[in-house]
Amino acid sequence: MPAKTGQGPGSATLTRRAIRSPGQAGAARPAADGAQPAPPPALVAPAGGFDRLWQAWRARATGGLSPVSLSLAWLDWVAHLADLPGRQAELAVHAWRNAARLAAYAAPVTWPEAGACEPRPEDPRFSHPGWQQWPFSVAVQAFLLTEQWWEHATTGVPGVSQHHERVVSFMARQLLDSVSPTNLPWLNPEVLAASAAQRGANLVRGAQLLGEDWRRRLSGAGPVGTEAFTPGRSVAVTPGKVVYRNHLIELIQYQPATETVCAEPVLIVPAWIMKYYILDLSPHNSLVKYLVEHGHTVFMISWRNPGAEDRDLGMEDYRQLGPAAALDAVTAIVPGQRVHTVGYCLGGTMLAIQAAAMARDGDERLASMTLFAAETDFTEPGELGLFIDESQVAYLQNLMWDQGYLDSSQMAGAFEMLRPYELIWSRAVREYLLGERQLPNDLMAWNADGTRLPYRMHSEYLDRLFLHNALFEGRYQAGGRPVSLSDIRVPVFIVATTRDHVAPWRSVYKLNLVADTELTFLLTSGGHNAGIVSEPGHPRRSYQVATRPAGAPYADPGTWAAQTPVREGSWWPAWQGWLVQHSGSRQPARPAGAADRGYPPLGDAPGTYVLQH
Repeated sequence: MPAKTGQGPGSATLTRRAIRSPGQAGAARPAADGAQPAPPPALVAPAGGFDRLWQAWRARATGGLSPVSLSLAWLDWVAHLADLPGRQAELAVHAWRNAARLAAYAAPVTWPEAGACEPRPEDPRFSHPGWQQWPFSVAVQAFLLTEQWWEHATTGVPGVSQHHERVVSFMARQLLDSVSPTNLPWLNPEVLAASAAQRGANLVRGAQLLGEDWRRRLSGAGPVGTEAFTPGRSVAVTPGKVVYRNHLIELIQYQPATETVCAEPVLIVPAWIMKYYILDLSPHNSLVKYLVEHGHTVFMISWRNPGAEDRDLGMEDYRQLGPAAALDAVTAIVPGQRVHTVGYCLGGTMLAIQAAAMARDGDERLASMTLFAAETDFTEPGELGLFIDESQVAYLQNLMWDQGYLDSSQMAGAFEMLRPYELIWSRAVREYLLGERQLPNDLMAWNADGTRLPYRMHSEYLDRLFLHNALFEGRYQAGGRPVSLSDIRVPVFIVATTRDHVAPWRSVYKLNLVADTELTFLLTSGGHNAGIVSEPGHPRRSYQVATRPAGAPYADPGTWAAQTPVREGSWWPAWQGWLVQHSGSRQPARPAGAADRGYPPLGDAPGTYVLQH
């Protein structure tokens, strides 16, 4: 929908003339002079063409996965394994021993024996007591032994590239997980018991739930129950005003909850891959509400949900119209004060780029920088890297070229594959075999409220950051010139999570390698989202935190983890206390906006962009 452009000092306005066309962006990539990497080939190739249309159609059929990438990984593995007769013999012996072990276990006169294959500690699939009973225990052993054999077969084959080995091992796990005994109603004791007790009514309900889910999916509606979590009604309800708007963002300033506030405001830059309100969920777990109630003036960027007409918005557009424009607005509304900036996930990466550009240009408006689960080095992106290589990126570019963006449903499939039991199979068993509908909580509903990523921006993000690691290596350009993370001199606070499949904590930790400023690193329990939404009182939460002064020697992540004590509870108070320590005196709270400086309130929070679908 058309957006009203904000007015005020330094406000960023967008016209289609400022959005570069594919043929205008970038330049050839020099080898070593620090220039910006060239745009991906798909951005400079002539529009149209049967090959691109064909690949775009194939990408839709495969969920965005490149068959060529998967085939290359499989060929690399099988070709090297075929040239290792000793390893083949070893695998054959391993298979024979597993078969003998299973036969001994299955014999009623000998089972259960010591030495049974145990599931991994993090695997809860076989925790139901029924799985300990014969013959279900035999099915479990057959599955676990097969899983063990394939892990041995797909790893440690000499000559196979590390990336291909991880892809083959990952796909083998995916195929095995799909035929797990838990997913088969005739082998699952919990399903069989429920079917006997309910005379099959659970399966009838499950079929009805499956039909309902398919109807909602085809109609474009969200999962059942998500309608109970509408922004502005039950989530994203912290009072505030939209004080600035351009084509890409709305800037929300939240209503103060204390008579006095810390002098320096807080600006949060969330990821634009999802809606901002993960940081303002329900009142009990809203980070925004927590900060406001502890005397902080909080601003939040709410990103627009782009459509096909925004296909040519690039990373530089997101920087200029996002954090750069928001900082202009914040410093005009709260004049004379530096700003504490916070970036989450992809928003944190963009904030690091903005902070480096400001340091390069002598702009001293930042008071600090906090990164939540945000990578600046992309050489170890965790399991998400399984879907990122030259072939895969080219495949995605053609898909996005055809439709103008990457849809949230196309991204969701990749993220679900990273945690198949939690996000796919356990839900399918619970709902479609046991007939028990699991209604979403606020975090699950937010996760289903995705956004689209413009063709140019996502292509540049994958090519420059994931494939070529231009930011960490000092080759990423902002404002036409390279930026260096080592130029950042403001205090930095980094939050990482122990079970992050998107930004593994050891990868997030790598900013320590190039940071020449005071850096506080905090590692908290939980995953990429749940570890950040970790309000005080949340059960089973703990964290480690330590500060490295500017100029102090580097400690590797293993040493850091071993030497840093574990603290129980939420990490929010520790970070909020750090903000207070790096803030000045308190001053009387003021209402939102500054009409006299060109930033009048434009409407109530959560604004209009968050409601776009």
